[in-house]
Amino acid sequence: MPTVDGYEIKRGADLSRANLSRANLSRANLSRANLSGAYLSGANLTDANLTGADLSFGADLTEARLQGANLTRANLQGANLTRANLQGVNLSDAKLDCAHLRGADLSGANLRGTTLRYTGVDYADLTEIYWDLSTRWPTRFTPPPSAT
Repeated sequence: MPTVDGYEIKRGADLSRANLSRANLSRANLSRANLSGAYLSGANLTDANLTGADLSFGADLTEARLQGANLTRANLQGANLTRANLQGVNLSDAKLDCAHLRGADLSGANLRGTTLRYTGVDYADLTEIYWDLSTRWPTRFTPPPSAT
């Protein structure tokens, strides 16, 4: 089981408002964890399982590394993902309304069924992303073609 500073992390853990800046949570099972308002700036969440996790209410994932992470059905409403590495991330059916994705790398990400209303996607890398007709984009935003 993964640990942070000697504490074991379990599925469904309550880590709301925790300071996990630069923590190594690679391959951690954080499914259904409450990380609302958590500070994860620069954290390594590569290949982590964040299925159904709550990262809302301003969770800060600035420059976090999330390559290959599973964020299916995760709540990222209002999260700060500025310059985060989200290459190949599964964000299917995730909620990213009002999230900040400025400069984030989402290349190869799965955005099928994802809601991104009122989301800032300025300068985000959206090459080779996967999306479908159930994906909800910001108003007046034209997404690139789906890689499907």
